[in-house]
This record gives sequence, structure tokens and C-alpha cells, in this order.
Amino acid sequence: MGRLEEIAGRGKTAVLTMEMQRGVVGDLAVIRALADVVTSDGIPKRLGALVDGARAAGVPVVHCRAAFRRDRKGSFFNIPLVNRMLEDPNYLVLGEPAADVIPELGPDPRDLDTVRTHGMSPFHGTNLDMGLRSLGVETVVATGVSLNVGIPGVVIEALNHGYNVVLVTDCVAGYPVDYARQVVEHGLGRITTKATAQQLLDLWGV
Repeated sequence: MGRLEEIAGRGKTAVLTMEMQRGVVGDLAVIRALADVVTSDGIPKRLGALVDGARAAGVPVVHCRAAFRRDRKGSFFNIPLVNRMLEDPNYLVLGEPAADVIPELGPDPRDLDTVRTHGMSPFHGTNLDMGLRSLGVETVVATGVSLNVGIPGVVIEALNHGYNVVLVTDCVAGYPVDYARQVVEHGLGRITTKATAQQLLDLWGV
């Protein structure tokens, strides 16, 4: 807890939720295997409690979403997995329900929102870095999906931008589950400060 207390106190920390959207992990999810893992692990409720606690403690919450114009302008077709999903004209369309944050997370009027229309992680080509710096944030708390691609992207880009990173081990998921555990144990867990949602809530006194 010493390291966690040092870097994740109020006033210099923000919680990032990665792609916790209805069309990714919710009722409109396209990749059901990942959505089922998120649901079975109880992540929506647990992460909902974490972001509620963060708001109560004055810790900013930032929803990092992926979404696309219906005509796909501004997006690249350079990622095979995403290319296949973009064949569906209704996939994560800006302004449509599938692109919304799942209801367990709000969103709340106090939250910040950043949307990317290309790539696999939320820092490049968005206002995320400047938004965090404008708030004096030094540490980002990484939550959401997936441990396959998105969460490693958040972690590595945040580190490259000079932020400390806290990985909330019970608020992230990937598929298959065994692979996701290996990513945490042998990869991300070695370059981040690991914590549970409850440890953060205790630290913030909420």
C-alpha cells in the first residue's frame, strides 16, 4: 500500500474507464465472449462503485470510448479485427446507444469523455492527455477492457506520457480468462502499481 498511497491520493489522480460501452461489454456487445466475462466477474457493479467513490472523493472520472462516424470518415481500415466489425454499418456509431457508456457507470455530469475514431488506445489523436494535465493529474487508474489490447495500450501510452499507472486488477478483463491473467502476472503487473477497487476506495476515504 505504500506505493499506492504515494501516487494515488486525491488531487493528482484520475480514473480512466476503457471501452466500457454498451456495444463492447454491455447489452449491445458484438464480441459476446468478452462481454460475458465482464458480466460474470461482476465488473460493471464493482467499477460502478469505484467511479461513484471517485466522484465523491473529487477524483476525476474519464470515459475513454471508441466510436465511428456512420460513413467511417476519419477512421482507418488498418486493423483486421476492427475492419471486420466495421463491416456492420451500426457498429459503435457516434451518437447511437451502442457507443454509450454502460448504465452502471453513469455517466455523471462531472465525468469527462474522450472519443477516438481510429487506433487501439485513447491517448493518440484525442484530448485525453491535455485534459488530464489541465486537472493536474499525475497518476491514471486503468480500468475496463480489454487485457488483450486496449488496457496494454492505455498503460504503455500513459507511461510514455510520464504518468504513474495504477492497474485495478478486479476492474479489468480479457478473453480467454487464463490469457488475461497471464497478461497481468507477467506483463502489466510488472510495470504498474496493482490495486483492487476496494483498496482505492479505502485510500480515498469513501
